[in-house]
Amino acid sequence: MKWLIMELSKIPKGAYLLFKQLRPKQWTKNLIVFAAPLFSMQLMHEGVFLKSLIGFFLFCFVSSCVYILNDFVDRKADRMHPEKKHRPMASGALNPLLALTFGFLLLISSIWAANIFNSLFAICLSIYFIINVLYSLKLKHIVLLDILLIASGFVLRAVGGALVINVPLTEWFLLCALWLSMFLAVSKRRHELFLLQKTQETHRKVLKNYSIALLDQYNSIFTTATIISYALFAFSSEHSEILMWSIPLVLYGICRYLYLIHQEGKGGKPEQVLLEDKPILITTIIYVLYIFITLT
Repeated sequence: MKWLIMELSKIPKGAYLLFKQLRPKQWTKNLIVFAAPLFSMQLMHEGVFLKSLIGFFLFCFVSSCVYILNDFVDRKADRMHPEKKHRPMASGALNPLLALTFGFLLLISSIWAANIFNSLFAICLSIYFIINVLYSLKLKHIVLLDILLIASGFVLRAVGGALVINVPLTEWFLLCALWLSMFLAVSKRRHELFLLQKTQETHRKVLKNYSIALLDQYNSIFTTATIISYALFAFSSEHSEILMWSIPLVLYGICRYLYLIHQEGKGGKPEQVLLEDKPILITTIIYVLYIFITLT
């Protein structure tokens, strides 16, 4: 009886650690799932918002499974990282095998649920998971390919948002999502290099192949490509007279993000920047409200 009481007493703490391991703070990355229903003017159609919401949470769960695997693989290296050492597995608070088992069950359940709505959406989720597994196990150590794979995750979210409600995406929208994803991925690597430039080989081997100057060049390219692609998407849309007025908001958001990268030493966690930087948060809210009100 005493043993049973002790085990039951661990359940609330274990549940909290598992939830923390899912990294819910990073779920904001999956909000791009709502881009397709928003720009297709179907967000408020019957059943569309519910499908998109379910698609959002399924991406959250699958991405969390990736985080579990990634933390399991990197738990030894994370113990030497100034921030990552506090993660449940790296700190030793969460049993790694328990986390892996929970992640496996969550993954199977999420793919099964996705298949109920759309088999292509389930395939998209599976591809997203496989790419990220390959990234965690090996490909994150290959220069340039690591950035491309990080960016592919954002693009697959945008594609998944369209598949779950069965709407097509324009070429310019996909290109805009791609270049913005590359911009965020390069910014993430730059922040890591800036934070750990004295001991980069200890924490992430691929960082030794990059330099601040090189990553700044990449960001210049992807910043320009993002702005041009969005402008072309806006002016080629059948609602160009509406979308064209959103371009200044996009310009400000990107310029503000660049300011945070170069002047504040931030940019490694876009989901954190979105929630903690008031100018970017306010700009994002205004942008979403403008698109929602004018296109729905």
